[in-house]
Amino acid sequence: MDFPRGATFCCPECDRAGLKVHDTEEKTWRHLDFFQHQAYLTARVARVVCPEHKVRLVAVPWAGPRSGFTLLFEALVMAMVREMPVATLAGLIGESDMRVWRVVHHYVDKAVDAQDLSGVQRVGLDETSSRRGHDYVTVFADLDQRRGVFVVEGRDHETVSAFSLFLDTHGGSSDQVKEVSQDMSEAFLKGTLAHLPNAEITFDRYHVKSHLSKAVDEVRREEAKHHKDLLRNTRYMWLKRPKNLTDRQRDLLDELLTQPLETVRAYTLAQQFDSFYELDDPDTAEEYLRRWIVEVDASGLEPLKRFARMLEDHWLGVIRWHHSKVSNGLLEGLNSLIQAAKRRARGYRSNRNFIAMTYLIVGKLNAGPVIA
Repeated sequence: MDFPRGATFCCPECDRAGLKVHDTEEKTWRHLDFFQHQAYLTARVARVVCPEHKVRLVAVPWAGPRSGFTLLFEALVMAMVREMPVATLAGLIGESDMRVWRVVHHYVDKAVDAQDLSGVQRVGLDETSSRRGHDYVTVFADLDQRRGVFVVEGRDHETVSAFSLFLDTHGGSSDQVKEVSQDMSEAFLKGTLAHLPNAEITFDRYHVKSHLSKAVDEVRREEAKHHKDLLRNTRYMWLKRPKNLTDRQRDLLDELLTQPLETVRAYTLAQQFDSFYELDDPDTAEEYLRRWIVEVDASGLEPLKRFARMLEDHWLGVIRWHHSKVSNGLLEGLNSLIQAAKRRARGYRSNRNFIAMTYLIVGKLNAGPVIA
């Protein structure tokens, strides 16, 4: 492939037209395979001298700048990387995973930067582990568009600060966020109060219930020291909803509920707590929760009493659910997709790679080259 003698070109930086050829470089790009054979395009590419930008290599219509692949090949890579791990894809196409990651990062970064977040008013945030140990990223989701819009390393109050800045620079505004769903992490709470000042906070019902489940399990573990025969291998039975139990577990639970066990009292109180979220009237629900806390205090079960104190310390955010009806159910679903992809890939070499894949999986981004 070549260009005619005497041709003029545009500067790739400023589109200044009519620039004469200064010299040329021979470039090669990998193209879509031809049957079972790898195919390449080779061309003599002109360099021009722009009065403003000096010597520049002109743009070609079939490939992006500084890329060793054609746009069609990169489009294939971006389509396939959503369906399989990068290492698997790299082996399939005969390229190094580093070259594949460069393509992925280029188009994901471009799509993330092009997001219009002007309509974001209801936000959910949650952490997810990027690798074994204590490496986490925080995912921020637009609850109305049902997609992740921002992913950042860490799980402290600085993550909310970073999201606020990102929102302000992508058409949105931290002041326009009216609802936030999150867990009861003090770090997240501090960040939301500081950087999303107009947001009403709802503590996610599933995270609230997880604290109660831990309290019930704490009662069981302590009591199991004295009633090993009765409570052996029953941990998950007390934590599941009755409708999710197997027939055998349900029969065993029915037998245990007749026993004078503290675990039974804790389980019964936990089941009664679920009714708080089933009530329609906010005032009725708030009164119900107050009476439930009185019963817990009277029960003498210390783990549940600590849970009740936690509810009181976060009262407005717990009660807020009956007004906002927002939860992190969406984020829990997105998190399961993220972790499934991580398991298929057997982990990622860096958080940057993990974040790029998170955007691809949950961001609903139009990440890839535009083919004319």
